[in-house]
Order: sequence, then C-alpha cells, then structure tokens
Amino acid sequence: MILCVRLRTDATDAELPRLVRLLSEFTPIVQAVPPGEALADVRGALRYFGWTAAELASVVRVRALALYGMECVIGVGPTPMAARTAAREARPGTTLLVEDTAAFLRDRPVAALDGVGRTTARTLCGYGLDTVGRVADAPLAVLQRLVGARTGRELWERARGIDRSAVVPNAAARSTAAERTFSRDELDPAEHRRAVLALTEELGARMRAEHQVCRALVVTVRYADRTVTSRTRTLREPTAHTAALTDAAYAVLASFGLQRARVRGIALRAEGLGPAEGAAHQLTFDPVDEKVRRIEAVADRARAKYGPRAVLPGSLARRKPGADAA
Repeated sequence: MILCVRLRTDATDAELPRLVRLLSEFTPIVQAVPPGEALADVRGALRYFGWTAAELASVVRVRALALYGMECVIGVGPTPMAARTAAREARPGTTLLVEDTAAFLRDRPVAALDGVGRTTARTLCGYGLDTVGRVADAPLAVLQRLVGARTGRELWERARGIDRSAVVPNAAARSTAAERTFSRDELDPAEHRRAVLALTEELGARMRAEHQVCRALVVTVRYADRTVTSRTRTLREPTAHTAALTDAAYAVLASFGLQRARVRGIALRAEGLGPAEGAAHQLTFDPVDEKVRRIEAVADRARAKYGPRAVLPGSLARRKPGADAA
C-alpha cells in the first residue's frame, strides 16, 4: 500500500523535510513531492508492525501533529495515483482509504485523473468523455486519435486503475523553494518587494551552485488571516539568473494588487528544475546583460568562499527586523 501525506496549503518549505524524516521511521521508501506532499511505500511496514494501512496512517498523522505541529491529510491506495487522488479528496485531519482504484475513480470528472490538464480535459469533454468511467469504457484507438498515441494509452490505463509509476526514494528534486516570514503584518509594498528580492537572490544562488535552471516561478503570499494566494509565471527561457528571476517574481507580485494588504509571509518556488548545461540562452546585443552575468559569477565565488552574505544588493545589506528567514 502507498501513503500520500499532504500538508496544509500554507505549509512552509521547512516542514517537508520533517515529514520525510517522520515517514522514514516506518519505511525507507519515501519520496518528497514539493512543496508539501510525500509518498511512502508502506507494504513492508504493515507486515513488520502488524498494522492495517488505516492504523499506520493514524499514527503518522498524530505524530506529525504532536512532534511538529503539522496538520495533514492522508490518502491510502494500492498505487501512487490512487493515494494521491485520495489525499486530494480527504477532509482535513482524516484518512481516505482506496481499495479498488478503478471503482473509486469511475464516477469522478476526467480532470481528477492524473495527467489530465485543462486543455486535455476540454478536449475529452468536447467528445462526451467527461468522467473517468467513460474514458475507461472508450476504445483505446479513439483516445489515441483524440490526444495522441502515448497520452491516449496512459489515460486509458489510468482510468482503468493501472498505474505503472512507483515511489522513488531520494528522487531528484523538481523544485526548490524559500520563504520569508514577517514578524508582524507587513503593509509596506517596498518591504514586500525587498522580501521577493531576497528570495530570488537565494534561489538563484542555490540553483547556480547546483548547476540547475528552472522553467517557472510560483509566488505565494500568506496573509494575516492565514489564507494564501499563489500564482505561477512561466519564464521566457530556463534560467538561474537572479535578474531574470527577480523581474518575473516582481511581475507576479504586482499582479496580486496587494496595496494595503496585511501580509504575513511570502514564498517563492522554482519549478521544472533541470541541468544548466542542457538549457539554451538567447544571446542579446545588450552589454549590460553580459556585465550583470559576469558580476553575478564573481559574487557567487565570493559567497562560496566567505559565506552567503558576503555579497548582497544594497537594499538587502541592512538588517530588517520585520522580515526574517523562515
């Protein structure tokens, strides 16, 4: 059986490693799925402890709350797909157990199926395939004609409860994140931008040190009433260049229209990580861009030798008591 443990929507980046450590006490087969989800293959643990999957899930949920104050929901199923779907539908503080994946999925809208995005769902619904059950009953050749050979076969199999994926321990991260939490409700837009700049500096330096680039940025704003708002911006090209990350993050921040909103924290997540050597960079005739990139490389070497605060933008050099690293 597979457990999918999902943290609450306003979970911080520091909580996912704690969740992975907690699950590792029961099984070594744990896969982190940023920003707030983890999969665990617990078949061996069930035999070892003599528990049912529901009992093990209850222990995990109670320990997460007692040890770390983390609220979570848990989906349990025979495959990762079934466990993820169950976790999405479970009520807060509960466990949803799926035994027959195909029967569980059958009456759900086609958008609930893994791998079905907005465009694919619109195409399928246009031909009357608006539920998972109808996709499962459709001839394979019809699906392949509508969405392509490979995608059609994958959707047809998943609709019938067939999931060929597995929990991959220590899988390479596909995203990385950072967060700034204000010590009080921050209304100043300048401080919001300052926090975003600090986040892009941190993520850019981290990705360059690991020779990675990202394809998209997700900006999440957490408000005083604990509600959150998130928006994603796809970058023009995969990059770890701080200036490009900052421009994109500023644009997303401006789209929120925060004005006098009481902001408690801002998080930034870089998604679609990939090796830097495989990324293409559009050359320009702008000498400033090349100069900035050379300065950035020198700053990275200085940080590697003297510490992360050895070189900072002027606006971040002063210590701001109202915004601390999460």
